[in-house]
Amino acid sequence: MRDARSKIRTLPEVKRRVEEARAAGRSVALANGCFDLLHVGHVRFLEGARAEADVLVVGINGDASVRRLKGEGRPVMPADDRALVVAALRSVDYVVVFEEDDVARLLLELRPDVHCKGTDYTPETVPERDVVLSYGGRIAIVGDPKDHDTRRLLERIRG
Repeated sequence: MRDARSKIRTLPEVKRRVEEARAAGRSVALANGCFDLLHVGHVRFLEGARAEADVLVVGINGDASVRRLKGEGRPVMPADDRALVVAALRSVDYVVVFEEDDVARLLLELRPDVHCKGTDYTPETVPERDVVLSYGGRIAIVGDPKDHDTRRLLERIRG
């Protein structure tokens, strides 16, 4: 079993690993998100993403990106900690932190066979849909119904 830290890589390193996997005939999926306070919905999403391909790469939004997307007081955990928690999951092969608000650049660099999004999307509403289709990739909607989220979990914790 690999150490979780060994799964956290820079984009050039992940790109090289993805190219090696493809050369070996393996398929690649990309899932992304903030993953601030990992919960059961995240685990089910990542397990669903893993079922779509041989190799799962997870893109994690950097701290400034999470702040812009989720608001003041977020993220609760810094990107390095969030990356390590996600990397510790058996379903995840590689983790890369990205600073943009969307995953378009990662998609264009890595060109995964499958781009996985949660059930709060449909294939038609995925923001990066055109990017994925532009290089011949496909979109998969995975995970369980979106009835878990970090915002509600934080509200419960804060009382």
